[in-house]
Amino acid sequence: MAVATSSTSTATRPARGGPVRAHKLLQLNWFGGLAGWIWLAIVMIPLYWIVVTSFKDQSAYFTQNPFALPSAPTWANYKLVIESDFPRYFLNSVIVTIGVIIPAVAISFMAAYAIIRGAGSRWLAGVNGLFLMGLAIPLQATIIPVYLLIIRMHLYDSLVALILPSIAFSIPLSVLVLTNFVRDVPKELFESMRVDGATEWDMMRKLALPLTRPALVTVSIYNGLAVWNGFLLPLILTQSPDKRTLPLALWTFQGQYSVNVPAVLASVVLTTLPIVILYAVSRRQLLSGLTAGFSR
Repeated sequence: MAVATSSTSTATRPARGGPVRAHKLLQLNWFGGLAGWIWLAIVMIPLYWIVVTSFKDQSAYFTQNPFALPSAPTWANYKLVIESDFPRYFLNSVIVTIGVIIPAVAISFMAAYAIIRGAGSRWLAGVNGLFLMGLAIPLQATIIPVYLLIIRMHLYDSLVALILPSIAFSIPLSVLVLTNFVRDVPKELFESMRVDGATEWDMMRKLALPLTRPALVTVSIYNGLAVWNGFLLPLILTQSPDKRTLPLALWTFQGQYSVNVPAVLASVVLTTLPIVILYAVSRRQLLSGLTAGFSR
């Protein structure tokens, strides 16, 4: 009797695999997945066209399918760009970028440490408010005063004229990001180091600096990309061809090779290649810096 009952219950028990599998399929975000693939196509198709076209000669650009692979790939466009003083423009961009990142990150880190450690000081609170006000002022609104200051300081048409304003505009956001990370450092660690006789400089260098390294990397990459892609300051504050940076050089390439589209696209590839390499090398540090504030 017991056997019959168990067999009957087993026969009448519904199969769980079918409904559960159907429920999981209903939970899948089909619209989000489709939108993601569409967005990937929107981003990748222009990049594919730029890279493919940069290996075509001028005649193949007008005769072949724009998205077809080149029948006879050529490096002539890259050779033309490199021979057009491209290494000098690349070196100028590297000098300006490094000259901005190192002072901006160092000043921002020390300012963030002072703001957090001196939380009771009204003066430091006012300095923090001043940094926050800097976020509300766009670069375009200050280009005329910056131009006049550079002229008065006799720095016009020099790389220093690009470095100093870029440092000033990089500090506010850097201070905001680094302040949140320094605030997350436990106060007990500072107190224990103070008991051991450490000074504020020692605590900043040996404690706060290692614990905020992901944020420093993130801020450095963000500021570096902003300076590397900067166009307005080089356009306004420089005049000589030997002081051009890569974005401004791209603009001159477009005017110089207005018909030779593959040469222009080859210069675009050479300009963006360092950014891609930088992201590939420091991707983990960048992602950890962006997500560290949410995991704490």
